[in-house]
Amino acid sequence: MKKLKTAILATSIASLLSVGVTQSAYANQKTVDLMSAQLNVKYTVNDNQANDHGINCAALGADWAACNKVTISLTNNGSAIKDKDWAIYFSSIRMILSVDNDQFKITHLTGDLHKIEPTDKFTGFPAKGTINIPIIGEYWIVSESDIMPRWYVTSTNAKPKIIANTNTDSDNLSVFVSPINQQWKRTADDHNILMTTVNRFQYNADIETLSADSLRGQILPTPKQLSVGKEDIKFDAKGVNLVLNGLNQDSLAVLKNEFKTLNIPVTEQGFNIQASIDPQKFEQGQAGAYQLDITKDKATIYAFDESGIFYAIQSLLSTVSVDHSNSVPTLSVVDSPRFEYRGVMLDIGRNFKSKQAILRLLDQMAKYKMNKFHFHLSDDEGWRIEIPGLPELTEIGSKRCHDLTEETCLLPQLGSGPESNTTGSGYLTRQDYIEIIKYAKARFIEVIPEIDMPAHARAAIVSMEARYKRLMKEGKEQQANEFRLVDPTDTSNTTTVQFYNRMSYLNPCLDSSQRFVTKIMDEMAKMHVEAGQPLTTWHFGGDEAKNIRLGTGYQDLKSKDKVAFKGLIDQSHEDHPWAKSKACQSFVSKGVVENIEHLPSYFAEQVSTIIKDHGINHMQAWQDGMKHAESAKSFAVDKVTVNFWDTLYWGGFDSVNEWTNKGYQVIVSNPDYVYLDMPYEVNPKESGYYWATRYNDERKIFSFAPNNLPQNAETSLDRDGNPFTAKGTLNWPGAYGLSAQIWTEDIRTDDKMEYMTFPRLLAIAERAWHQADWEIDYQKDREFIQGKTHYVDQQKLRQDWVRFANLVGQRELAKLDLTGIDYRLPIPGAKIENNQLMANIVFPGLIIEYSIDNGKNWHRYTDPVTIKNDDTVLVRSLSADLKRVSRVEQVNE
Repeated sequence: MKKLKTAILATSIASLLSVGVTQSAYANQKTVDLMSAQLNVKYTVNDNQANDHGINCAALGADWAACNKVTISLTNNGSAIKDKDWAIYFSSIRMILSVDNDQFKITHLTGDLHKIEPTDKFTGFPAKGTINIPIIGEYWIVSESDIMPRWYVTSTNAKPKIIANTNTDSDNLSVFVSPINQQWKRTADDHNILMTTVNRFQYNADIETLSADSLRGQILPTPKQLSVGKEDIKFDAKGVNLVLNGLNQDSLAVLKNEFKTLNIPVTEQGFNIQASIDPQKFEQGQAGAYQLDITKDKATIYAFDESGIFYAIQSLLSTVSVDHSNSVPTLSVVDSPRFEYRGVMLDIGRNFKSKQAILRLLDQMAKYKMNKFHFHLSDDEGWRIEIPGLPELTEIGSKRCHDLTEETCLLPQLGSGPESNTTGSGYLTRQDYIEIIKYAKARFIEVIPEIDMPAHARAAIVSMEARYKRLMKEGKEQQANEFRLVDPTDTSNTTTVQFYNRMSYLNPCLDSSQRFVTKIMDEMAKMHVEAGQPLTTWHFGGDEAKNIRLGTGYQDLKSKDKVAFKGLIDQSHEDHPWAKSKACQSFVSKGVVENIEHLPSYFAEQVSTIIKDHGINHMQAWQDGMKHAESAKSFAVDKVTVNFWDTLYWGGFDSVNEWTNKGYQVIVSNPDYVYLDMPYEVNPKESGYYWATRYNDERKIFSFAPNNLPQNAETSLDRDGNPFTAKGTLNWPGAYGLSAQIWTEDIRTDDKMEYMTFPRLLAIAERAWHQADWEIDYQKDREFIQGKTHYVDQQKLRQDWVRFANLVGQRELAKLDLTGIDYRLPIPGAKIENNQLMANIVFPGLIIEYSIDNGKNWHRYTDPVTIKNDDTVLVRSLSADLKRVSRVEQVNE
């Protein structure tokens, strides 16, 4: 009886506790629901040069003593909220250094994830009232896209909810981000020119509209030799007859579809286009070389290989205009590519991209004769490829959600929000990846997978820790440790470039790390074989395996020789990655590596052996991952290629030579010219990171000289719009290739990826395929600086640019319309002088429109228009298919 009473009492207490928890959870959920619906966030940048205006940024520990002032305003549009059991989570790509409102505290969790919580002094959100939270953050915020969406509220046992006015995937963040009007300069030495309509008008002033006749027969990318005849060949209803001997059926099908897209039938009765492979006709024997002759009777192609046939047809199709009758001119072309490697790197780790968007990108790469698809499949923020036998990589590592234990997903980053239904989450199945390889192969594009390591590996590490815990619970200790990527003895205090801790660095001293690499490579190699394109190149990654707190922008609190322009921190608590790992300490004590800092390059050498064992003889990496290796001969494979990504103005014009002189092949990948996550122009409305440059527009990219990096100091400026001096002091044998990079930290959607990529990619394709006659051969010890040296023929450069800009505006953008590419439409330049509106555009042929009634009615601009004194004038551009418009801007006189 006593036992029964005890059981009844225990059950009753448990029931009461359960009811209490349920009631508490209900109350907390009510708070979350109220806050997410009633609160409005407003983010206002007040000062990007706070160090010059009374804030001791160095004392706050800011890198290079650079900090900004921001106000976060929380407006409650409903009834008062007094509950203190809540937290607001948000992404901030700038580390928050201080909070000037004692009712709140802000805590950094990991990466860019921060949370706002109430302190004991919190008095509540008053009804219909606003509370301001002034904060100081590191560095600068000069682009509205720096602020990430999907701020969300949580409370104990409650489901997180996104604050309504921050719930967007759009680039238009104005609903919660105040316009950045005056604060667009990083520093007082920033001499960039803000792109207003007037400044843009001046920038475009030397671009004239060329006649259609002058563009007739022109090909993009530009061939080596081109002679255009006087006759035109009009394709009638029978279209063309493709007799492409030697070309595989998959590639033939691609070409047939391209003719179809241009409304040109492919029939056996059509205009004859004949091709054959004849390597003997090409002395240099370069892959992709071809000869194309179009006469009134037929088109004849001789090619070095299959890709040469494919590229010859692309050249023929390039001459076709969408808005004219389907015809091509008689012409003769002799052509071959400038660089063997003509690439695009796409990052789907930060934000996932759909398979369809990837395939559309491959389509355009093929049309412009680009042949290497560098596929960045993993990073701290996500693992994006299914690996049989390691389900956690996709079950956990491909998802981001609000799970503080990270047992079911990674924590939210980059504005992905609390759920796994945004582009922060997603992965390619094994079959998806195989399909992408096949698709690329049919277009003569090699897929080069990158699994980034030893840094940028957090998604893999968290996934393998989940695997470890699962198997340990099952009593399978040996299996649990098989692919574990961290040393449990490692207590190193490290901070990555993106503010992650030691869980971002795969441990290079563990056998299990090498087993993991082997497993991944095994499975990836199988996919490539199944797709019919065996792996011939493996990208190791290797970048940024460092602790930023030990960088040159910081100084130790106890240092005797302090300087005013460096952040003050206690560096005695800072470690290099793996410094406190017993496994790595053993490596140093045994002489396996000279010191801890040499571990990334050591690991690269070890991985090269795994690569070689898989029958792959070509290793690729970001150059800083190899910096402690003696030379390219330190690796097991025969060829080692580096993506060179030093900015030119910080010395990259000369440091590039060190890599070729050590035996590496160099792919020019400079962020200040060919990173497509950088903004198009200097304007806070243009999205993009800007750590390397304030803009990479089509003209700057077109003017880039990839095989003579010092030359660029004569045609471009540094990040702050200032001239820099460049001189190569070593011999330069030439680049292996040129690559565009599409990093996706703030490229959340497929459409945004296309906006950032096109039409800039056309300029990169031009430079990768064709060496212009205004490009100067490299000469050791020749010095370049804008305004002081005059080696570059500026008139030739301008004429070449005008031709390119007209081809893009009058022909290529219409073709992008046909294929559904959501490219960026440029904003017109415009000014009002003597009551006359004058407008121009960077790509002649695009439609310019203006409005004088605040956008209610739009009129096509062709010639100067008389404007009344009190008219407010707006301008925009319109796509050739009339379906899309550019950003609208008001004309400032």
